[in-house]
Amino acid sequence: MDRLATDGRSPRITIGLTPILAEMLASRRFQKDFRAYLDAQVAKAERDQGDLAALGDKIPTGLMEMWATFYRDVRRDFDETYGQDIVGALRRLQTDGHIEVTTSAATHGYLPLLGRDEAVDAQIRAGVATYRRHFGIAPRGIWLPECAYRPAYEWSRPVGPPRRFARKGLESSLSRSGVRYFFVDTHLVAGGATLGTYGDRIEGPPPGESRPATGLSIHEAYAVLDRASRRRVAVLARDPKSSVQVWSADYGYPGDGAYLEFHRKKDPGGLRYWRITDRRLPLDDKIVYDPSAAAARVRAHADHFLRTVRETLSRHWNETGRAGVVVAPFDAELFGHWWFEGPNWLEAVLRGLGEDVTAVTASEFLLQHPPGSVIALPEGSWGQGGHHWVWLNENTRWIWEHVYAAEDAFLDLMRSARRQQDTLTRRLLVQLARELLLLESSDWPFLITTVSARDYSEARVQLHLETFKRLLDMARRAEGGPLPANELAWLTDVESRDGPFPDIDLRWWAGSG
Repeated sequence: MDRLATDGRSPRITIGLTPILAEMLASRRFQKDFRAYLDAQVAKAERDQGDLAALGDKIPTGLMEMWATFYRDVRRDFDETYGQDIVGALRRLQTDGHIEVTTSAATHGYLPLLGRDEAVDAQIRAGVATYRRHFGIAPRGIWLPECAYRPAYEWSRPVGPPRRFARKGLESSLSRSGVRYFFVDTHLVAGGATLGTYGDRIEGPPPGESRPATGLSIHEAYAVLDRASRRRVAVLARDPKSSVQVWSADYGYPGDGAYLEFHRKKDPGGLRYWRITDRRLPLDDKIVYDPSAAAARVRAHADHFLRTVRETLSRHWNETGRAGVVVAPFDAELFGHWWFEGPNWLEAVLRGLGEDVTAVTASEFLLQHPPGSVIALPEGSWGQGGHHWVWLNENTRWIWEHVYAAEDAFLDLMRSARRQQDTLTRRLLVQLARELLLLESSDWPFLITTVSARDYSEARVQLHLETFKRLLDMARRAEGGPLPANELAWLTDVESRDGPFPDIDLRWWAGSG
């Protein structure tokens, strides 16, 4: 993005930064640990140059030098170009008009399944407040975690004792927090079959739902209406044709044989020297990576993507006589992490745009082409099956039982402690709020379902749950008098360990009042 801006071109892309990630990136602990990680990566590359030469391995010395140069450059940029302040770099790019940064729910909580409207409000309000603190302005847009949406209706918790009650649509919480737009998956606007984005990570997902086609174009903006305030919130839908070129595990660009193989390393935790070659091959049969061949594929894939987008927008213009939009959302971790060449591909795409097709931020498009009609969205997500299965299934139901019990207990305590103004009670309530937000993270059920970090996720759920329960007990006892010194010391440790969102406002859980 900086290279584009330096060359007089503006990237004009929209980047969603989850509040919990913003807190992590801004922390001194992260900055220190990431610098140490970069030092270790440089040392690995330098050590490999000696080891592989001594062993007579068929790894070109230029490939080892590539890694040493790569990590030295990253370290220099982290220290000197950005002053170890990644959030600040994004803030500058936004202030200079090159990008738009959106917020999300505080801990990426899966909003349609949270058990109380107050919990939804708090996730969104914490996200907005955290964004304001880091960027100095209010966010215009939000990334609903997993593109998951729920309209207003008589809802019952899917686990535990059934109890039906009226739930607000998510647009109500969004509009009251000042959010102007959000994104949804294709099928929520256009109907038809659901695609899902995690098929390569999940074994045996349910078959996708299929809804009747609506006749609505996904290349235009729409609005949903908050019934209470009568305010509209804009909706932009994912374009499947452009997205699948990158997302698909079977024929998406990142699976090309010339690109760097993510899974084969010189040794556990070591560097990567092999290309994908063929996804069906065992890791030991992969051939050595060729950076020039990968660079050629980057250019070819960027050209193909641009042709796809141009064809899509040209067809929309010919059919409607109106300018359209192609929304192609991807997880940022794809670029550079899973797909090493991804940032180069993204830069090639942005440099390849012309006068006929331009990159615009979401807010720019909505300003130029405001929603022309109000629609009613169905419930759903971009997960497999188009609904909530990835996050709620036979392996994750127990998490939701604990989440619902914790939400109820916290709100009950908030009511009983409403008149308690002493410092200790407030400290305990604030830390309880943090633990509840962390417990509600959608990462835990997701990683259990994908089996990619199941033990870790289960341990994190148990950690936040046990911490929450102990804090709850302390808060109840604090109403009757002082707590022992060892418990106050433990509270201080927990505040240090789980300390995001320093500006927590307990009124975020106050509901419509």
